[in-house]
Amino acid sequence: MLTLLTDFGLTDIYVGVMKGIITQINPHINVIDLTHQIPPQNIAAARFCLMNAYTYFPSGTVHLGVVDPGVGSTRRAIAVEFATGFLVGPDNGIFSGVLSQTPALKAVELTNSDYWRVAQSSATFHGRDIFAPVAAHLTSGVSLDDLGGVIDVASLVKLEIPNSTIMDTSIQGCIQYIDGFGNLITNIPGNDMLSKQWAVIAGGVEIPGGKTYSEQLQGSAIALVGSHGWIEIAVNGGSARSQLHLDYLDPVQVLF
Repeated sequence: MLTLLTDFGLTDIYVGVMKGIITQINPHINVIDLTHQIPPQNIAAARFCLMNAYTYFPSGTVHLGVVDPGVGSTRRAIAVEFATGFLVGPDNGIFSGVLSQTPALKAVELTNSDYWRVAQSSATFHGRDIFAPVAAHLTSGVSLDDLGGVIDVASLVKLEIPNSTIMDTSIQGCIQYIDGFGNLITNIPGNDMLSKQWAVIAGGVEIPGGKTYSEQLQGSAIALVGSHGWIEIAVNGGSARSQLHLDYLDPVQVLF
């Protein structure tokens, strides 16, 4: 199985072309679209989505992620093996969420052009010319070692999202993702919040903690533990991002 995540959107042909390349190489592969609506060049959003998706797929799945503002530059093109599958894409931190939960076992730089679409790739579309064909070859049984030279897994680029900090009566954190509804997902794990009375301070506003969106009146904010396991801030029937004017990495505090 192969999953595909990009910031290409669906207006242009880019996603379809990548799928064409993949199926030329392996016409039997099952390609699952995670999303193509990552905000343009937003590596943090891609990191979060991959981190929260990979566990739902069978062992051996190849996860192809292309959010690549550095395409054509000196940033490395990589493939990474971890316990339950493979990651293919740019070495820009896009995979650092997955690898924070399940360490890399091996990584290679994609230097063997025998497995690219063409030996001289486009400087602006590595998704088509390098990443899609490499991912397809992996699903066809090509070994990681054949794709290029081994690199030190410790050298892989990490996108540094600050860790949440537990205090005596609070947890300090930040916003790590904003979904399509405008819900603000923090980097604070939900773990045992459901057994406590708690609230969130964000954007200078105190927001009550609860269990469901509908516990607050239409248009009112609520904090809850989302299906992804992180504390999120939502507005019943609205957008927390628009109402609170918050963005990625803005600080959040949980009080209990």
